[in-house]
Amino acid sequence: MANTALTLMLEWFLNPDHLPFIAGIHTGAYNKAGLDIEMIQPTEHYDGFAELQAGNIDLHVNEPIHLFEHYFDDLKALGCFFVTDGGVLMKQSSMDKLHQNQPIRITTPAANPITNKIGFEILSRYAKQNGFTLECDNVSFVETDFQHLHNLQQGDGQGKEHKEFDGAWLCFYNFEGIEANHVGLDYTFIDQHLSPYPNFSALELMTTHSIWQEKSVALQEFVKVTTDMGQLCINDPEQARNIYYGYTGDTPSELMDDIINDTLKRLITPIKPDADRWSALRDMLTKLDIAALSDAHYAKLWQ
Repeated sequence: MANTALTLMLEWFLNPDHLPFIAGIHTGAYNKAGLDIEMIQPTEHYDGFAELQAGNIDLHVNEPIHLFEHYFDDLKALGCFFVTDGGVLMKQSSMDKLHQNQPIRITTPAANPITNKIGFEILSRYAKQNGFTLECDNVSFVETDFQHLHNLQQGDGQGKEHKEFDGAWLCFYNFEGIEANHVGLDYTFIDQHLSPYPNFSALELMTTHSIWQEKSVALQEFVKVTTDMGQLCINDPEQARNIYYGYTGDTPSELMDDIINDTLKRLITPIKPDADRWSALRDMLTKLDIAALSDAHYAKLWQ
């Protein structure tokens, strides 16, 4: 009997956050379970939602915030498999500027009204918690790329146009925090531990109700094997590192070893739908007028 083919579109480029899927492919566990998994890297961050809605793919992973922002009626969440600490990584040398409400520049891979609003909200809540006020006009989000640490160290522009960055937004601690430690950057990571906001630096696995009806047996098997592979990686970091390097062909390095080791502590098993996990995030996005899901739509996501 032929294996069932499933297509999985990632949220960005392949990285250690995706180790449960990498392990399932590299060890042959999906194949043994009767599944052929094609893992696709997108061109843009939100491509998977459009592809899922069009029925061109079977599965997608993305941050939970986008479940709300890019919600459509057929969307179905299968569960969270990874949660890290996320937020704004500030140079320690710029923290006085932040506290004194002086103009600061933040490098980010995505500067748009929504991500800028959320980034400012995190800093604003941090300010309120620490007894000072931050004005929106004093925080500039500059769209660059994902090379957060390079941008923080090098700034942008040449000659008279050269400007330094004070911080980086859309950071995951298991990447940027670990890398900052490696390069010896003195920093403050303003995450959910320092600013009172619901953490959303995580990855949620999703499909549609239509695809679930058509391929529920295969999708249930996929979730089961992915859970098993996540647990395998958690239990055996050395094997997880070997799987990652073996699949990607990357040259092992001390930095990537540390990124993988930190990531493994953040994998979640078992993978299962959990409506309660993101209810506080839902409330914040409603308050910020970014996305407002009705109770019925929210409940349908997790059915």
